Amino acid sequence: MSQIEVEIVIGGRSFEVACQDGEQQFLQSAARLLDAEASVLVGQIGRIPEPRMLLMSGLMLADKTAGLEEKLREADDKMAALQAELDELKSAPPPMPEKVEVPVIPDNVTDGLAELAAQAEALAASVDEKLA
Repeated sequence: MSQIEVEIVIGGRSFEVACQDGEQQFLQSAARLLDAEASVLVGQIGRIPEPRMLLMSGLMLADKTAGLEEKLREADDKMAALQAELDELKSAPPPMPEKVEVPVIPDNVTDGLAELAAQAEALAASVDEKLA
């Protein structure tokens, strides 16, 4: 790939930077991040020498990056712990089935209910006969 020149603006100042063809988007994205930090500095301090502006902006970005790396490490540690817990649960033997007792209605109760139902039907039939 060939190198190409790209103009970037940081802190209101233009710079010509060389990059590989196809990497312009990444360079522009990085320049926007650096410009955002430089703009904060210029807004707070006013005009500052170019090397100091670039140094301070770079340090501010490095500080943010270090914070994000720490959060990423914490997230990776938490994910590893959760993965270990998941693996442990997957490898554990399945729980023993619980014994569930279903009450059984004694035969004499079901027979008695059947007899009551038959008597109720006979009574209903005799009432229907008398009404008709």
